[in-house]
Amino acid sequence: MILITITTMYGDIEVLLDTHAAPASCENFVRYCAAGAYTDGAFWRTVTTHPDNQPGQDIKIDVIQATCRADFVKYPAIAMEQTHTTGHAHRDGTISMARFAPDSAQADFFVCIGDQPELDAGGARNPDSCGFAAFGQVICGMDVVRRIHSAPTVNQTLTPAMTIHRITVRHIP
Repeated sequence: MILITITTMYGDIEVLLDTHAAPASCENFVRYCAAGAYTDGAFWRTVTTHPDNQPGQDIKIDVIQATCRADFVKYPAIAMEQTHTTGHAHRDGTISMARFAPDSAQADFFVCIGDQPELDAGGARNPDSCGFAAFGQVICGMDVVRRIHSAPTVNQTLTPAMTIHRITVRHIP
């Protein structure tokens, strides 16, 4: 297991990464952390159901999404670890890799606010029904996640974006 701490101006978010169930996603995420890619990165997007900022989407979700800093050259995409393989469902506080198509995840990640079963394999949020690669769980700091989720937006873009000061990694034996 690996414990990460995401430090923002609103406070810290502690996340336990499950390296046993989702090794590729965790290795990818930790590689970005070790390279300092998320230092001065940002939570840039919030998707909300109340108020609804998802026009044209039949399946509504609640998440905040982050990315690495703009000048960081992203690594190649990784193979997707689907939830039916890892056993990790998208529940309140789940951290997961963002992606456009299967096997396209790179640096962007998101945190679920509330249970989001439509993001699991077989879910209807994406037409491909592959879901997203959940790889960890917030264990402290959901108040910070919710505060980011309710911050001002234009459409789904946080205005201003919420800077990630740093992400620290601690391996737990």
